[in-house]
Amino acid sequence: MIVIDNLSAEPPEPVRGDLWRRGNVCCLSSRWPLLLCMLVLIYGSHAPLIALTQSDGRVPYSPSSCVVLIELTKLLVSTATLLATKGGSALCGAPVRWVLALPYAAPALLYALNNNLVVYMQAHMDPSTFQLLSNLKIVTTATLYSSCLGRRLRPVQWLALVLLTLAGGAHSYSSLDREAQTGPEGHRGPRLHVTGPGLLLLLLYCTASGLAAVVTERALKGQRLPLSLQNIFLYGWGVAINVASHMGGVGEGRGFLEGFSALVWLIVIGQAAAGLMMSVVMKHGSGILRLFVISAAMLVNSAFSWALLGLQLTPLFLLPTGLVALAAYLYYR
Repeated sequence: MIVIDNLSAEPPEPVRGDLWRRGNVCCLSSRWPLLLCMLVLIYGSHAPLIALTQSDGRVPYSPSSCVVLIELTKLLVSTATLLATKGGSALCGAPVRWVLALPYAAPALLYALNNNLVVYMQAHMDPSTFQLLSNLKIVTTATLYSSCLGRRLRPVQWLALVLLTLAGGAHSYSSLDREAQTGPEGHRGPRLHVTGPGLLLLLLYCTASGLAAVVTERALKGQRLPLSLQNIFLYGWGVAINVASHMGGVGEGRGFLEGFSALVWLIVIGQAAAGLMMSVVMKHGSGILRLFVISAAMLVNSAFSWALLGLQLTPLFLLPTGLVALAAYLYYR
């Protein structure tokens, strides 16, 4: 857990030696590069690690159990951090108004909604179409970020976000399994399928994803509270909602810890750490910075898949790599 001393609602003023502040991003030079690199590596390794746990194309554990443990780990680490830092000392003897936790219910519910939408959308589109079109959440997040938080973006920044969306689309297209989707006449090429209701569900998914990011950022920056306490509020709701979801699904017919291996526990620890670090980004950075982290992680994911799973990288991989780099340059220059 990275602790930043300034925990006020307003971002700290930049000082000599700090990274520049541009596009509503304020970074501490000595910590942010390491933080962002760790986030990119953890998010990028997530899918390859899940693939390594699979047996006969299926994971041997309950995914909902994994999510519950990730949320519980973040909650426990946040509690320990609050008690071990001056934030805990400041709260000793002072009653906490738990009404302050209410704003964090909204992002928890939105994230839970998105998790369920992903499942329902599979009946209305193929996985490749979902992977390709879900990049539109970059546009919805940026639009909601600008309209709901009142953050005006310059034209060049909008161009950068369009390039970031195109990078996601190009990467998704280059990742399509053309061998498995050969047409009936033997022609090669991806065959995409989506229904009308599928498009509506996709629009809801992208909107909920952007709204969850905006609501989270607004809650974290709108309260003058220690970040660890805010994380307790956020992940407390996350644990409650995901436990209810797990019990409603009866754990997919598996025991709570059935099929857990050392690799699965590594996934739990990694995703918990990534969630805690991302809360630092949302508190002291912005939801737009989160989009760049996720896009960079997309490229790292391909590199890990090549190294660990033996998947081939095509020359088209260079296109999204260049687009992400160009988008980052244009947005933050």
